Amino acid sequence: MMDLATRRRRAALFLFFLIPGLSISSWVTRTPDIRDQLDVSTAQMGIVLFGLSVGSMIGILSSGALVARFGTRPVMGAATMLIILSMAVIGSGTMLASAPTATAGLFLFGAGMGGGEVAINVDGADVEQITGRTVLPTLHGFFSLGTVVGAALGILCTAVSYPVQWHLTAIAVVTAAMFAYAFRAIPKAVGKTRDDESRPDAVTEQAQVKVWKDPRLLLIGGVILAMALAEGSANDWLPLLMVDGHGVDPALGSAVYTGFATAMTIGRFAGGFFINRFGRSLVVRASAICATLGIAVVVFADSAALATAAVLLWGLGASLGFPVTLSAAGDSGPNSAARVSLVAMIGYVAFLVGPPSLGFLGDHYGLRTAMIVVLAFTAVAIVLAPAVGARSATASPAPDSAVRP
Repeated sequence: MMDLATRRRRAALFLFFLIPGLSISSWVTRTPDIRDQLDVSTAQMGIVLFGLSVGSMIGILSSGALVARFGTRPVMGAATMLIILSMAVIGSGTMLASAPTATAGLFLFGAGMGGGEVAINVDGADVEQITGRTVLPTLHGFFSLGTVVGAALGILCTAVSYPVQWHLTAIAVVTAAMFAYAFRAIPKAVGKTRDDESRPDAVTEQAQVKVWKDPRLLLIGGVILAMALAEGSANDWLPLLMVDGHGVDPALGSAVYTGFATAMTIGRFAGGFFINRFGRSLVVRASAICATLGIAVVVFADSAALATAAVLLWGLGASLGFPVTLSAAGDSGPNSAARVSLVAMIGYVAFLVGPPSLGFLGDHYGLRTAMIVVLAFTAVAIVLAPAVGARSATASPAPDSAVRP
């Protein structure tokens, strides 16, 4: 049985995963309205989303060092506050028809999500190691649950033409309340590998270097890159993909995205059962096959109805790639926090930085054609899936020293 502090910590992590999911789907479902109010083309919208890429890169590249220096708690706190602030800034940019302001808001969102999610995943992996239970898929399930709730609200707001700025401001207020409640339950010093007033420990430095040289860990990174790109491309482009690529109206485009988010949620909450029963390798390979088939139908089928059904397959397939690979990274060797941090950084590069570049391809060849890039990556993940290993997530937890130096 988990002690009270661990239960509270896990519940707090549920909220830390829910907040970015709720936030990202809130602005993603309004991207057709945001594009129209900003009066930009698809390529120009890609430039607006480039703010997300720049912020993400800064957050991702600094996150590992920040967690090692300060631990997960302050990094999670600062990053989540950036996400909350970004909602108000994106809304303001839309109200003012100011693409630079909207870009700045997406920069804040990217910096918050890129920096914070690595820390949150390190903390979640720590809970998984402590309890010896499957935790990460459920935690990521709350991210997906947040996207479902946010998408449903986005559909409603789109259908009644509710102003984007007030919609996103309301999300900022709600998520701020969640954050204030959850932050207290996160312990200090998790993931911290050096003191503020001393140089890094030589053993820790050596372990960090070896992490980059671990072939299996790099293959795990290849799997998460592909699966995170599949998830991120849907989060950024799916409503516009359905509107521009399959001719549906904006409200239906948002509804299709909600279907994707729902499939992701179901896959993640059910994932623990299948991982424990069949092992990580088989689950990841089946997930990659499922995502590849779904994306292929969306790209090549001319029927909007068939594409809509395939989106559910896409979401179900993409659901477990991220949490399962992070779990595999956590028990792939010593210095678990550094391993999770490395693989999480690779995943968030793909999730946050990769999709905006598809806008440039989409402007020249159409978004459906641009998604062939994503299709190729998920096909590669089918081949790389054995790298995650067959160990069940319910195996005995690793020693504390492997997780909390």
